[in-house]
Amino acid sequence: MSLQNPVFIPGPTNIPEALRKACDIPTMDHRSAAFARLYRPAVEGVARVLGTTRGEVLTFPATGTGGWEAAVTNTLSPGDKVLAARHGMFSARWIDLCRRHGLEVQVVDAPWGEGVPLDAVEAALRADTGHEIRAVLATHNETATGVISDIAALRRIMDAAGHPALLFVDGVSSIASTTFEMDAWGVDVAITGSQKGFMLPAGLSILGLSPKALASMERAGCARAFFDLRDMRAACAAGGYPYTPAVGLIAGLAASIEMLEDEGLANVYARHERLAEGVRRAVAAWGMRPCAVRPDLFSPSVTAVVVPEGCDGTALVKHAAEVYGVAFGVGLGEVAGKVFRIGHLGMLTDVMLLSGLATAEMCMADLGWNIRLGSGVAAAQEYFRGTAGTSLRAAA
Repeated sequence: MSLQNPVFIPGPTNIPEALRKACDIPTMDHRSAAFARLYRPAVEGVARVLGTTRGEVLTFPATGTGGWEAAVTNTLSPGDKVLAARHGMFSARWIDLCRRHGLEVQVVDAPWGEGVPLDAVEAALRADTGHEIRAVLATHNETATGVISDIAALRRIMDAAGHPALLFVDGVSSIASTTFEMDAWGVDVAITGSQKGFMLPAGLSILGLSPKALASMERAGCARAFFDLRDMRAACAAGGYPYTPAVGLIAGLAASIEMLEDEGLANVYARHERLAEGVRRAVAAWGMRPCAVRPDLFSPSVTAVVVPEGCDGTALVKHAAEVYGVAFGVGLGEVAGKVFRIGHLGMLTDVMLLSGLATAEMCMADLGWNIRLGSGVAAAQEYFRGTAGTSLRAAA
């Protein structure tokens, strides 16, 4: 793999040089006032990205999976019932984590390529007249299939059913890449990580917590130590951490917020939508389609490309890495081999993305797929030319 080439996986994403340097700081006493001055702008900035003025932001030295565990263990007890949508690899893994913590998980399934099945969720909530369901778990952007779900619509369903369950949202591959409105959507726990839209190395788990979620902590009976929000809140209120923090990543997070807000969050989101549409134009020109089954489900951060019958998406990813030094994402779980994934989030521009599309075409040709070199690139070029200037200030 060539480190000179951009990556086209849906995370970790390309790291801007300015953010790489921002993470490279001398050793700092994490119990000093200097650390507090570093930490506060980072979490205050994350709150703005999450769209919350009521919620509280906490970070852990972990990844998104750690965020899932922190959310579950700090708000729920063994034996509690949760309602979870399963429609891809990452929503399935969250369900597995809940079961390992002794939760009773009521699963509503949808085919891979679909989003959160809102009708099934509504039916389950209305049937739960005793309000045994303590939380609803939703994956905002299912990274395995390139599907984004409507969290605002999910909240409307919960409210219409008069159900008091907490709403947990996995925003790992959506937050900082597309609109997220924690307060407006009534999200109680929002979970993300440093390595995707924030354009940093992996290693920070980031949680946004509503007052309702925070109030549920004292009732929660799941064991927790490293991920105990009570310890983290107490330490952070005093300007510190309950244990050694990832100081360099927190410095990078503050710089990332500054970079995103300098571009303008609306521009960041428009850039992601534009890059995603360019990829989809290329996919259509190849005679292929996204795994997401409808346009309203198309993710702005990753496209899972369904490969033609008789072709192997995993073989393309392996070939791209070995021959051209370029990284694409393999298909996972039910779509393994059936798709390859193009990540188009974080630090990417039109020019960078065109190089990835060209590489994908070379791989298809090398593997004997029915492809005309330049077809997808040309389709994306025409779209980018026609929309140039609508989102020029990319993160760099």
